[in-house]
Amino acid sequence: MMAALAVTAAAVLTACSSPPAARPPAPPSSYYLALGDSLSQGVQPDAAGASVETAQGYPDLVYATLRASHPGLHLVRLGCPGETTQTMMHGGICPYSAGSQLAGATAFLRAHRGHVSLVTIDIGANDLEDCGNLPSVTQLASCIGQLPKATANVATILASLRAAAGPGVRIVGMNYYLPALAEWRSGLLGRTTAELSEKFAVAYDDLLKRAYGQAGITVADVFGAFQTTNFGDPVTVPGVGSVPRNVARICQWTWECAPPPRGPNQHANAAGYRVIADEILAAAKAA
Repeated sequence: MMAALAVTAAAVLTACSSPPAARPPAPPSSYYLALGDSLSQGVQPDAAGASVETAQGYPDLVYATLRASHPGLHLVRLGCPGETTQTMMHGGICPYSAGSQLAGATAFLRAHRGHVSLVTIDIGANDLEDCGNLPSVTQLASCIGQLPKATANVATILASLRAAAGPGVRIVGMNYYLPALAEWRSGLLGRTTAELSEKFAVAYDDLLKRAYGQAGITVADVFGAFQTTNFGDPVTVPGVGSVPRNVARICQWTWECAPPPRGPNQHANAAGYRVIADEILAAAKAA
C-alpha cells in the first residue's frame, strides 16, 4: 500500500512539474558604424591637457539611446583623431588593416549588408585646421582656395559609403561648430578674427551641406545648434563675462575657453557632445 502511494505521489509531482523555461532567443544583431575624426572618438583634454579618446563622444551617446529599443545593436567605431578627407581615403594617420578608414568602412558595410542600422560621419574639419585662427586677409584667401578640394573629397567619400551600404541604410553626416569664435574675447583683433572666421565657416558649411545633399544624406545641423552666426543675444558665461551667443556656446560646450592646462582645446565637452548627439538622433529619425 505504501509503495503504491509513493508511486502515485511521484506521478503527481512529475505531472505538476514544469519543464525548464526556454531561454528567449537573442535579439538579431545590427550595427551602428561611426566614422570620422576626433569628434567620432569622443576626444577631450585630460587633467594634464593632453587630448585623449573618451567614452563620452557623440557615438557613445547615440548608441546608448538607440540600444534601449534595439538590444541587438552593436557600436563599431572606426574614427581617427586628426583624420582629414585625404587621409580618410588613403590612410596615413591611424592604422587600418584595409589601408584606410574609408576602405575599412566600405569593407565592413559590404560584409554586413542588411544588418547595418545607422552610419554617422564627421569629416572635413582637419583639412582646414590652419584656417581656425585667421591672422590676415591673405591667409583667409588661401583657406578659401582649399574649400573646393576638401568638399570634392567629402563627395567622393560619401559616394563610396552609399555604394557599399546600399540605398536603404541610414547615413547621417554632420557639419561643425567654430572654435575660433572664442577669439572674440581677445580685444579688437580677436573680434576681427572671430568675424572673419565666421564668414569662412558659413561658406564651408554651405559647401558641406551641398555635398551631403547631392549624396542624398541627411545632415545633423551642429553648426546651427551652436548658433554659429549669432553675434547678438549676449549671454553671461561664468568666468568669461557677457559675450555674444555664438561665443557663449563655444565656451559652454567646448574646452576652448577653459583655463590651462585643459584649455584652450577645441574639442567638445560632455555637454557639447550631448548637443551633437541630439542633432544626430534628430537627423537619423528624419532620414
